[in-house]
Amino acid sequence: MNITFENIETKGHVIKENDLYKHYHYPEMLTRYDSNFIAFKRMPAMHEFKEAEMFLRDFHVNNGQNHVKFLFPPNQNVSVELVEYFNMEGYTSGINELYAINPANFPMVPENPNIQVEKVNAKNYEEYLKLQYDQEIQFGENFAKEKVKLHQLRFHSNDVVQFIVFYQDKPVGAVDVILSEGIAEIDNLFVIDSMQRKGIGSQLQRNVMDLYQDRTVILIADGKDTPREMYQKQNYQLMGFQCEALKVYHK
Repeated sequence: MNITFENIETKGHVIKENDLYKHYHYPEMLTRYDSNFIAFKRMPAMHEFKEAEMFLRDFHVNNGQNHVKFLFPPNQNVSVELVEYFNMEGYTSGINELYAINPANFPMVPENPNIQVEKVNAKNYEEYLKLQYDQEIQFGENFAKEKVKLHQLRFHSNDVVQFIVFYQDKPVGAVDVILSEGIAEIDNLFVIDSMQRKGIGSQLQRNVMDLYQDRTVILIADGKDTPREMYQKQNYQLMGFQCEALKVYHK
């Protein structure tokens, strides 16, 4: 399949579109950066970026939001002029990398009787929510509470399957799998810090590969973070990159 960033789910509503960009807004989760942003359709000139920046800042202030976020066209580097502006204005810039794999190419994972992966259901749902909340509270109470709404929405969706993983009967990690035609997208994969390096994350992924053998498995990785190296070793193929810029305004 020709995998692009268009295959990645965007949880947000396009409320404005012009020749330059799409404006995404998600009133259900105002604190979620990945749902409230502007995605440029072509690389903006400096004056175009500043106009979009002013528009988004005013829009977010009116909605009680304290950030602005911008995505740039896939597989294009941001100009030196824009990078210098980001540095001067206190932006955090990053690169997202898109990876894909045929499940048959994922390495085998040694069986570990201490690790059990379960689909989230009525029986373990509260454990799943508490695990997620404890993981997300580091980003603020409002964010963690709003994220519960997303977990609940996904729990009742036919297009998302949630998994929780236990280590010696203790909940230690989770992953959501977003299903679309021919694709299984791995999202929100994590293992709590104290249980890292025990093969738990690999077992979660192995579970996805086994269940969705007839689909292409895709995910987004931070181009500046170490998990991308793990994905490369696991035979994921790099399909493209996308630059982003984020600024959070502190009160």
